[in-house]
Amino acid sequence: MASIGYHASHEQFTPLDLLNWARAAEEAGFDCTMSSDHLAPWSERQGQSGFAWAWLGAALQATERKFGLVTVPCGWRYHPVITAQAAATLAQMFPRRLAWLALGTGEALNEHVVGGAWPGKAERNARLREAVDVIRELFAGRTVTRDAPIAVSEARLYTLPETPPALIAAALTPETAEGAGEWADGLITVNQSPEKLAAIAQAFKRGGGDGKPLCLQVHVSYARSDEEARRNAFDQWRSNALSAFQSETLRTPGDIETATSGVRPEDLDAYVRISSDPGRHLAWIEEDIAAGFDEIYLHNVGRNQLEFIGVFGRTVLPRVRASRPATE
Repeated sequence: MASIGYHASHEQFTPLDLLNWARAAEEAGFDCTMSSDHLAPWSERQGQSGFAWAWLGAALQATERKFGLVTVPCGWRYHPVITAQAAATLAQMFPRRLAWLALGTGEALNEHVVGGAWPGKAERNARLREAVDVIRELFAGRTVTRDAPIAVSEARLYTLPETPPALIAAALTPETAEGAGEWADGLITVNQSPEKLAAIAQAFKRGGGDGKPLCLQVHVSYARSDEEARRNAFDQWRSNALSAFQSETLRTPGDIETATSGVRPEDLDAYVRISSDPGRHLAWIEEDIAAGFDEIYLHNVGRNQLEFIGVFGRTVLPRVRASRPATE
């Protein structure tokens, strides 16, 4: 049975607003919540970036369902030992509710602040793979010492949960997905064309991920009119038109503004599902479920969060559940 979740976008909204909206989403019938983890927003118009780990403690206390977090444990903002300790602490307080950490190689936007040159993709991949091993060893209660590419000296976690969160891979390309198939407990990617999503899913399975959960973050823009929905998408999420290389290497919101200065509102259909029709959004979700995604997290990119939560809770989520096979 596919789960439909709410995405809490720290780049766009204050932690207090997101706390209230996570509660509202749960009450409206969303099955789970996914949180971003940013130091800087993608644009000055977005204007926020609260500390996701602090927010998660409050959000888990204020709600009852499961959460996932997209984070980067590769030794810049977060050393993997600290990532492991933070996750273990939350999982001990809220058993089985921090369901997964989606681990990625990061963006300079968030990580460059610690200084030094931003490494290339190969080095970042190696650091991620090492970080995953370190976190798993710590979750198992072992003492860890490593030299490179991330130094760890006699680290051990003394507070451990009964069940640690799954470590899933965040991937935007088939190449990254295939490389993660062996080590990751699952995969999360972002809405693209059906052909590109199928290629990513197949690559993950080919690399060793067959039978593991597939998660999808979907950028949508819902509003009362198509025109308003498009304005919202253009104002808040034109950064999604960046290439993967640009999104990983640009260092400031100003750099991103410059790189996306030529993006037009009509260009966003390739990146954001824009519609005022709940039925159209339902059809998109049903296509995602048919494509094999187990968890689908909806990120309404506009600032009209309560409107989105209310409309989807009343008109979309019940129809998703009604369309599920009786055997689920």
